[in-house]
Order: sequence, then C-alpha cells, then structure tokens
Amino acid sequence: MTSLKEICRGLPLHPLPENKGRRKGIPHAPVRTPNLTAREKKLALRNALRYFPPEIQKKLVLEFAEELRLYGHIYMYRFCPDIEMRAYPIGQYPCKTKSAAAIMLMIMNNLDPSVAQFPQELVTYGGNGQVFSNWAQFWLVMHYLSEMTEEQTLVMYSGHPLGLFPSHQRAPRLIITNGMVIPNYSSRDEYEKMFALGVTMYGQMTAGSYCYIGPQGIVHGTVLTVLNAGRRYLKAEDLSGKVFVTSGLGGMSGAQAKAAVIAGCVGIIAEVDEAALLKRHKQGWLMEISNNLDHCIARLREARKNKIALSLGYHGNVVDLWERLVHELDTTGELLVDLGSDQTSCHNPFNGGYYPVQLGFEEGKQLLSSNPGKFRTLVQESLKRHVAAINKLADKGMFFWDYGNAFLLEAQRAGADVAKKGADKTEFRYPSYVQHIMGDIFSLGFGPFRWVCTSGDPQDLATTDSIAMAVLEDSIRQGVSTSVKQQYHDNIRWIREAGRHSLVVGSQARILYSDQKGRVSIAVAINRAISEGKIKAPVVLSRDHHDVSGTDSPFRETSNIYDGSAFCADMAVQNFVGDSFRGATWVALHNGGGVGWGEVINGGFGLVLDGSKDAEERAKMMLSWDVSNGVARRCWSGNAFAYETICQAMKENGTLRVTLPHKVVDENILEQAVKH
Repeated sequence: MTSLKEICRGLPLHPLPENKGRRKGIPHAPVRTPNLTAREKKLALRNALRYFPPEIQKKLVLEFAEELRLYGHIYMYRFCPDIEMRAYPIGQYPCKTKSAAAIMLMIMNNLDPSVAQFPQELVTYGGNGQVFSNWAQFWLVMHYLSEMTEEQTLVMYSGHPLGLFPSHQRAPRLIITNGMVIPNYSSRDEYEKMFALGVTMYGQMTAGSYCYIGPQGIVHGTVLTVLNAGRRYLKAEDLSGKVFVTSGLGGMSGAQAKAAVIAGCVGIIAEVDEAALLKRHKQGWLMEISNNLDHCIARLREARKNKIALSLGYHGNVVDLWERLVHELDTTGELLVDLGSDQTSCHNPFNGGYYPVQLGFEEGKQLLSSNPGKFRTLVQESLKRHVAAINKLADKGMFFWDYGNAFLLEAQRAGADVAKKGADKTEFRYPSYVQHIMGDIFSLGFGPFRWVCTSGDPQDLATTDSIAMAVLEDSIRQGVSTSVKQQYHDNIRWIREAGRHSLVVGSQARILYSDQKGRVSIAVAINRAISEGKIKAPVVLSRDHHDVSGTDSPFRETSNIYDGSAFCADMAVQNFVGDSFRGATWVALHNGGGVGWGEVINGGFGLVLDGSKDAEERAKMMLSWDVSNGVARRCWSGNAFAYETICQAMKENGTLRVTLPHKVVDENILEQAVKH
C-alpha cells in the first residue's frame, strides 16, 4: 500500500508499478469513440509519453496504445495509486503550507470511490466530469503541492500541471482552467478528439475544481427545488402524499432519493445501472429497490395513500416507468404523479449519459462501443418516447421541469415535442428549474455555499452547523424581508435535519443556500471559532459553480435572463478573475458543466480559513464580490428581486456603486420606433 509521503515524491518510475489494468468490481466510464486517424493516434501517444523519460517510454507505449484502442483514452491505469483514496486529516499531508494540504485533501476526496462515479478513470460525477485526464497528472500535482510555498502558484491547463510559478502571498495558490477551447472549435466531436489527444478536459463543475462534496452537494438544492415546486405548482407547504418521479442515481443525481424523503414526498427514481442503485442503497440514501414495475406502482399507491415519505429506486429505464404511469392513467383514470423531472446525464447523451429504452444497460454499452451511430439514433428515438409520455401526464395536471441537464435541449434536437409557441430559443414547453423555481432565489443572492472541515472530525462539522444556525437565526431577529426569511427558515430546517439523514459521504462537509450577508457572517464566525480552538483545523469554503454569479448557462443558470445576454459569459469570467485577486486560495474556470460542452462557462473557488485575521479579511472581500457580481447582473437584466437586493446592499456598503436600469414605461414608443 502506497503512503501519502510516497504519493508526494512524484511519478514512480524506478521501479515502475505493476500494471493491474482496469480493476474489477467497480464502475467504469463508458468506452469513448474519438475516431482518431492514424496520425492523431500517434499524437495522442506522443502527448502521453512526454510525461516520462525516454528509457521508460518503450515500456509504456504498447500498453498506452492498447488503452487508446480499448477505451478511447489513455488513463495510464498502471499509475493508479495503490492507496486508500480518501480525504485524510489535513495534518497527515506532507506539505509546506496549509493551503496546499487543503487542496490535496479536496483532490483525494473527489477521487474517493465512495464519492467518485468512475474513480479509476478519474471521473467524479456526471459521466465525464474529470479531476485529471490521466494518473501521471495526479502524481505530478501532488508532488508540486507538497513542494509549494506561499510565494508560488500552481497553474493547471485542463488537468495538466504546467508548473509552479513565482507569485506572492496574497495571490491564489492554484489557478485552474478546464476546456478553454476557441469557440468555433468547442463542439462535441472536437472535444472527443481533443480529450483523446490529452490536450483538454471536461471538468464538469466541481470535479475539475476539486470542490465536490459528494451527492450532499445537490441534495440540499434538490430539497429546495422540490419544496419550492410544491409551493409554486401545488400550492402546498406539506408534500406528504405527493409523488415525484425522476431518473438518475449515479453521481449528483444520487441526491434525488434522499431529497425526496427530506422533503416528505414519495420519490420514484429510475436508474439503469444496478451498481449505482446498490451504492445509494448501501449508503442509506435509497430506501428500497425494485426491478418490477407492478411492485413499484403498488408501493407508490400505498405510500401515496398513507402519506409515507419514500424513496424507491426502479432498476430499469425511466421511459418504461413514464409509459407505465401513462398506462395507469389510461386504464384507471388516475394520475399517480404530481411532480416530474429528469437527472440523466443528458448533457452527454451519446457517450453513456443517457441509455435508450430499446436496449438493456449492458446491450447499450456494447452498442455504444461497437456502433456509436446506431446508439445515437436509438437515444434520439428514446427521447421522443420519453417526452411523449411526459406530455400526456402533464396535459392531465402533472408539473414537469427541466433540471438543467440539457434534457429538453437534447429532446428538441431529437425532434421531440417540447417547443413553446412564440418563445425564444432558451424556452421550451416546460420551464427549467431556474426559470420557475430557483431563479428568484438566485436573484436574492442565495446559492449553494459549502464548507469542508479538514480535521476530518465529525464534531468539527457539528460545531460549524451550530455556528451557521446561530448566524441565520440572529439575522432573522435583526429583521429581513419576507422572501429572505423564508429561505433562512428552509436552511435552518435543513441543518437541523442534516445529521439525522447521514448526508456526509467522503469529507466532513456541509452545504446550505445562503445570501451574501449570511455567507460572510458564517465565514467570519467559523474563522473565529478556529482561532479560539473550538474547531481543530482549517475549514475550506467553497460553493457549487451552479450559483448566483459563477455560471453563464442559457439553458440553466441564466435561463431567466431575458435581455438577450443569456448567451454572454462576462459574469462567470469576471467572477473567476475577481475572486482571484480578492483573496481566494484557488480559482477555476471551465467550459461545460451541467448542460454540456460548449453550452456553458462556469467557475468556482476554494478559500482556506485558518483562524487568522488575514483569512477573515479575505473572506469578507471575496465572498461579497462572489455574490454581488451576479445579483448586479440580474438587476441590470430587469429582475425585480435582484434590483431590491442590490439597492439594499448599496445602502449597507458605501463603497458599492452599481449601475441601475431604468424601466421603459411606455411600450408604445418601442412599437412606433420599430415601425418607423
């Protein structure tokens, strides 16, 4: 077994580790089909071999060629370390700085088999969300971090460590960019080729920025989405007896089962991969599993009638589940589902993110490898059936929303009936969850704020939970608007119930949705608790890139921007740059994430709180910008909630000045001008 000290020495070359290939008994990424020419295959091999000295290259070239042939990518399985991959307590990492040790902890958490979707392929979630492109990069990064001082910055180019460069103490210790491809070449086909060549990488959101905290990261957002969907669509605060049908239990989608139970409803979640179902059941996130639709319908009826909170995983294709619900409607007249969505990895539908209903899971994987063109055709036919069933149920009163996974976008491209008459190209027959449910929450400045206790001690996490609750309760006592108060109450309820629901998978982490004031206040309070010894080790602050300011995504995060700027990425880029010089320990900027490659630009950060006064000042400055940037942008686009939020922020901070929009009151002047 390899030790942390050995991991930090750099690539193991003398002797080379044994090549054990792909491990059995764990999930593996689908085979990629980059369709490289002979010349491009040579280039991919040359790019991989440049990590190794000439005397080693001859020993590796044939096995790398075999990986490329069998799997469509060179992962360098020989160098997958023989170590228990997990987030170790920060004091165990052999580093010169706490910041570097914190980053190492976060990287290893992203690759923890209990957290990662395909750990040996370095995929954390979403089917293709890479931490690194190959294992040589992992070894080099860990070595660089172990050597890093507070006067150096590690630069990452799409998984590749360019090197340690001189900087200064207040600069970020790490700068990450993933997938920064020239726009005209940012297509799926070009991506497959460039990833196979080892020159770019799809980092999803928090996979390639080293900030994933397991499915808890989306559980809370899903709970809030389901609760607010109930309020908006069903006019209900209590969701007991209400049925939520969706799909996906692999990576982030694994949150849906737990979220349904916390929200108090009946959740039926379809999943084609039995390994994913068993993993979530073993972790206690999924209450029951069945591969029998008759049994699923019977349990649905029972739980619905008795108002029992239930998470039931259907081992099968979600299209079969939707069509069975249509059959029940047609034969009994009974609509058995109230709320519906989808969390397949539809941003990557033709490379294993969505499996067609016409084939079983194993058959689908084989066809994907042997005949990707036929697989694509079946996926598009399946999407049309998928939508047809949803439409029939929605026509009778079910409420469906797109969960930002490009489901409706890909369904439209497949020819499914998802068009909305008179709408622009970011709108469909059904809204995205940002448009109808979470968009106004973002405009208030609320988003997925999170932290990781690097001691690894659950007691430290409990202490931070208590601190966060006290901060939010104090804010309510001081007086906040009705809409903000509701969000604070939802989050207080979330924290109170978090321990009971065993949400921690991997690092000792917590997430809650908070606004600018809440984030800053929680960060300051946690930092002071570290200083006073109430928390034993540094705490890493972060957030999902799916946030107020972090992401420009016209089919998700910015789908409720209606001034024509939804396809512009200034906000995400400005956020990345602004965080970097306001105190972030590391920053990341990505192409892709959520809805797919070429569809979105997003960024994130990590900020290490160590109890120092400097850390407090960094947190105040950086977190304020990290929220207010997006609120100001949403205000300028005409959102009333954002307008009120930014005006209040300017009252409280005399140095903040934001350009406010004037409303065009008389629409007739526009009509006259256009006619003229």
